[in-house]
Amino acid sequence: MTDMTTLYAHFAARIDAVLDALEMEGALPPGTDRSNVAVEPPRDPAHGDLATNAAMVLAKQAKSNPRALAETIVSHLERDPDVVSLDIAGPGFINLRIEPDAWRREIAAIAELGDAYGRSAMGGGKRVNVEYVSANPTGPMHMGHCRGAVVGDALCGLLEFAGHTVTREYYVNDAGGQVDVLARSAHHRYREALGQDAGELAEGLYPGEYLIPVGERLAGEFGDRYADAPTSEWLPLFRTRAVAAMMDMIRADLALLGIHHDLFSSEAELQAAKKPEEAEAWLRARDLVFDGVLEAPKGKAPPEDWEPVELPLFRSTQFGDDQDRPIKKSDGKWTYFGADLAYHFQKAESADALIDIWGADHAGTVKRIKAAVAALTQGAGRDVPFDVKLVQMVKLLRDGEPVKMSKRSGNFVTLAEVVEEVGKDVVRFTMLTRKPDAQMEFDFAKVVEASKDNPVFYVQYANARIHSTLRKAKEQGIVPSGDHLDQLDEAELALVREAAQFPRVVEAAATAREPHRIAFYLGDLAAAFHSFWNAGNDDPSLRMIQSENETLSAARLFLAAQIGQVIRNGLAILGVEAVEEM
Repeated sequence: MTDMTTLYAHFAARIDAVLDALEMEGALPPGTDRSNVAVEPPRDPAHGDLATNAAMVLAKQAKSNPRALAETIVSHLERDPDVVSLDIAGPGFINLRIEPDAWRREIAAIAELGDAYGRSAMGGGKRVNVEYVSANPTGPMHMGHCRGAVVGDALCGLLEFAGHTVTREYYVNDAGGQVDVLARSAHHRYREALGQDAGELAEGLYPGEYLIPVGERLAGEFGDRYADAPTSEWLPLFRTRAVAAMMDMIRADLALLGIHHDLFSSEAELQAAKKPEEAEAWLRARDLVFDGVLEAPKGKAPPEDWEPVELPLFRSTQFGDDQDRPIKKSDGKWTYFGADLAYHFQKAESADALIDIWGADHAGTVKRIKAAVAALTQGAGRDVPFDVKLVQMVKLLRDGEPVKMSKRSGNFVTLAEVVEEVGKDVVRFTMLTRKPDAQMEFDFAKVVEASKDNPVFYVQYANARIHSTLRKAKEQGIVPSGDHLDQLDEAELALVREAAQFPRVVEAAATAREPHRIAFYLGDLAAAFHSFWNAGNDDPSLRMIQSENETLSAARLFLAAQIGQVIRNGLAILGVEAVEEM
């Protein structure tokens, strides 16, 4: 491994070469599908350093017994100078033990690659559009938006690290009834700013104080021109101005989390460009939209005012839905589904894959929108994979008690307030410490707690501890060096084994579209480092700095520096700063 290829990549390539040879020998058919062949650590470390399932997953194609194929693969792998021993386990897994020097070379590879360690070309530059946040432009960001925002942004970072070209997109829902409510709310604040008695805020309007500055700006711009004017005269104008003001506020709130989108797409502009009509025509031409009567609500008697109405319906039952879905309302306006369908049709024109991050409350619409996108893109002669990641809400607590609402927003806790209190990095990392579809509690006291039970602190502290040790060594004139890595024994190489997982974790996380795997991995790596460090408290011979053995100290410090490098690379994917002092 002389070209800085990472260890797992080296052995994956080695096994691939063996399979090439088996194809030439006739033991495998030409063009054997190897997509499910993996090289990974065995479940039990006592079984070896690496394991491959190659014989298991290829035996059917080879028309062979898995153990017999494993024996053939082993006969080739035995020639690899880095392989110490091979063992066939169970029905055909192959376990490998490798030379300790292979792990030492991995330390050098981390140092050589630096910030690029773990980067992958697996994405091949494919264009992935990730749409996330897309909150209604009716107020500031609140903690209900936070988790999806972080998951989406971290996923973008992960996909870029894995070799994709990523577009971060925000869909501005500025064509629905909620923006009319926003405009009316802004008009109320506008009249207040003029000194008029606007009375109590009408029921259904947005009560937050965040609209007061909007009203003041409108008063400064227009004076009293629209104070008593008919609604039709000011509503379109106030809607445009209020949405623009809200989007400025939303961008500022997201910036506090380090989130910046590449593209903001307007639903109103989409509809003005007749994209929904275009999508409808496309689907009608393929008999996937038809005019039909929507079924009465199931499970209960229809409301007294319910009447069967003929509407344009998408044939979502062809794709597993329980009923066909309307793309227009009875008044001729587009349904959310109809507008979303057209929006995704537009996105797919300039992407190789689409990913949406949605709240879990949208779970019921996933199947039908995926079906519609598949129909549209495949009908256009392109297969654009579309994935939806669902994110559960976050329950805010303070010392175990529910957090009270915010005065500024009126009925929720703003994102800005949370970031101001605990910091961007704490918020971002915490949001990734559980799978996004699992329930989460965010306790203000626990997320800033300096203990090993707080994963944010535990990972950050590992990096800070490494930098503190390097500073202390420098004061003593000891410089990290990779020239004496033969001084490192099994205890230190166990740390390298953990660090060496990073490139394969990146690829697996990117393939699964699951950035939380990086956070989980960093927790494991930090735990391994802290364990090694703490062992030095009990056994002085295990401490990083050995004043009477400078070469051992230099080697251990070099190893520590590379563990820190991997931690920094992982945190960078997640958009979290790696602090050097705590």
